[in-house]
Amino acid sequence: MMHASAREDAPRAVVSLRGIRRRFGRVTAVDGIDLDIREGEFFALLGPSGCGKTTLLRIIAGLERPDAGRIFIDGADMTTTAPNHRPVNMVFQSYALFPHMTVAENVAYGLRLEGLARAVIAERVREALALVRLEGLEDRRPDALSGGQRQRVALARALVKRPRVLLLDEPLSALDARLREEMRLELSALQMRLGLTFVLVTHDQDEALSMADRIAVMRNGRIEQLDEPEGLYERPRNRFVAEFIGKINFFDSILEEVDEEGLRVVLPGVGPLSLPVRCLVTERKAADLALGDALTLAIRPEKIRISRAGDHADADSDLFGGQDKADVRLTGRIAEWAYYGGISHMIVEATLPQSGEVRRISVVFQNAAKETVEAFDIGDAVVLSWPASAMIVLTS
Repeated sequence: MMHASAREDAPRAVVSLRGIRRRFGRVTAVDGIDLDIREGEFFALLGPSGCGKTTLLRIIAGLERPDAGRIFIDGADMTTTAPNHRPVNMVFQSYALFPHMTVAENVAYGLRLEGLARAVIAERVREALALVRLEGLEDRRPDALSGGQRQRVALARALVKRPRVLLLDEPLSALDARLREEMRLELSALQMRLGLTFVLVTHDQDEALSMADRIAVMRNGRIEQLDEPEGLYERPRNRFVAEFIGKINFFDSILEEVDEEGLRVVLPGVGPLSLPVRCLVTERKAADLALGDALTLAIRPEKIRISRAGDHADADSDLFGGQDKADVRLTGRIAEWAYYGGISHMIVEATLPQSGEVRRISVVFQNAAKETVEAFDIGDAVVLSWPASAMIVLTS
């Protein structure tokens, strides 16, 4: 998803973190983070549990004090500023609504603490509830609302204070799958309509990929890669990012030849492969590689073609709109199959032709029609094929 901010030539940073560190006893939760979050963008902090993403969000909010480093919001140093004096607001994972208050009272709570006039509060509450499509529910209490409606109340309560930055801590985790998908679209549309900076913390890769302009993938308190969704998926800098963002298959290989145009590698059990230099997506350049270097080749499951054994429309035919021919061709049998409606995810036990080693390979198959779904079954002999140019070369 590309929001307006991502298309600007030089968007201004509304949040800047410099050298941020935070320890809890012997555990380093955030380890020297430098980060600029642009004005008007939907930004996501993504990573596994314990990677430091929530701690970093709480530091921006002022709920945690960093042990080192400085925080700037709108150019002002906010490192020691109290949370209620920062131009940010936060939507918590639990929503934290007051059960004894109505929807309108929950939304108005922060404005009443500021001592605003009753008429001003009423108008701002009306505007906030209209933004999240909760008109007519002002007098209900939280226990009379659905999960999605409670989430909207929490959003309205945060937006009513008109923050410069909205912080979202796993805001969709309590919702069921259908409602979670619906709310992703609503949050994205709301962010674009308001032009506010949203900072989302999530461990859900689909959530981050579908909503964010840019994503910081974190591990062990550090940012492994900061990029747009497409860049993370198609050009991961290391094996951790490649594996964390979507499904992927890995193959160890040895570098045999390299120049400015491409690489020639030996894939054990398969043989030599020639790959264009654009497949090298890590920070190391082709000129930095040495013959004999160990490399990791990776292929996304949806870039593998699967056909029934004996089907002549196989690996020797053109793939991907006639752009490339298959350089890798493996035979095997379907060991597992999960049906997801629009797609099927299969695990194929494939035999490497030179070594006879059996590898479990993940394949995603588009269920374009009922007939395509019925074309395969567990135990079927199949052929997997793909062009070398569809692979990613990783050096770490």
